[in-house]
Amino acid sequence: MSTRQAALLALATAVPPYRLEQSAVADLARRVYAKSFVRYPKLADIYINAGIEQRFSARPLDWFETPHDWPERTKAYIEGASALFIEAAQTALTRAGLHARDVDVVVTISSTGIATPSLEAVVGTQMGFRPDALRVPVFGRGCAGGVVGLSLGARLARAEPGDVVLVVVVELCTLAFRADRSTKADVISSALFGDGAAAVVLRAGEEQEADLTIGATAEHTWPSTLDIMGWTMDPLGFGVVLSRSLPRFIEQRLAAPVRRFVKRAALTAPQLVCHPGGAKVLDAVETALALQKGTLRDERELLRTHGNMSAPSVLFVLERALKRGLRGPTLLSAMGPGFTVCFAALENAHG
Repeated sequence: MSTRQAALLALATAVPPYRLEQSAVADLARRVYAKSFVRYPKLADIYINAGIEQRFSARPLDWFETPHDWPERTKAYIEGASALFIEAAQTALTRAGLHARDVDVVVTISSTGIATPSLEAVVGTQMGFRPDALRVPVFGRGCAGGVVGLSLGARLARAEPGDVVLVVVVELCTLAFRADRSTKADVISSALFGDGAAAVVLRAGEEQEADLTIGATAEHTWPSTLDIMGWTMDPLGFGVVLSRSLPRFIEQRLAAPVRRFVKRAALTAPQLVCHPGGAKVLDAVETALALQKGTLRDERELLRTHGNMSAPSVLFVLERALKRGLRGPTLLSAMGPGFTVCFAALENAHG
């Protein structure tokens, strides 16, 4: 294997303990967002049309019936994210035949809470990381974070061949559920988002053997698109920014950067693994890239069973694709705040 490529030694995922059935979330939303539903009756249809049957949450459903301030949300974030970090990271390291003490670099991707010290430091002693392990926390990449983390981890692995790089992507999107707000974006986000984590173990070096390698990576940010996706912040917590123009934007603007990356990475007829942002987003991606409707089966299945977990979702999809025998060149893609699309080229050693 070329030192220009990083090997993916292992991938693992984890979800929190509370299962949220979409029907139960819809019932709660009707109570919490009663005024919004009176004003916009069609909003209730989002829970049916989202293509989601269940999601997972770090807190039980009744926790969301009352407002929570920053300290309460932060406590829930650190507790829940730390538990998911440990579960996903330990599983990935075990699958790679490694221990936490073998890790040279820890990359943590998370945008749904604030922890200082950052999560990898919070769990460092419990995990057993070495005191000299390099810590690289990354905030603010939103739904693109899974591809960002894999790409950054691969670059760090290639920079120091032989080093073990652990990338942990963890998001608790449900903690942004706001009983005190009732915008359309809040209602839509309550129908879409769930919690989860994923971890990957990477290493580069001439002697490294692996089924999957990460080659070229890139991202493209469209100018003047800061209002499409992100957070606002107020005394109670994050407030979701989610433009209704997103699907149309994807239909019109996604194809060009995809074509440029595929050409630059010399990918021949690559399979696509992408972040399942929502049913309409997946429809828009298929339209933009002239794919047959329904092509993104793994993405839709993950959306149905887990909702949109933001950054880790694309790695959940990759895990599913690998389990069903993913072969050949693959384009990994996710979009997030900026507004930005991120890419990574994957190659399977067995064709």
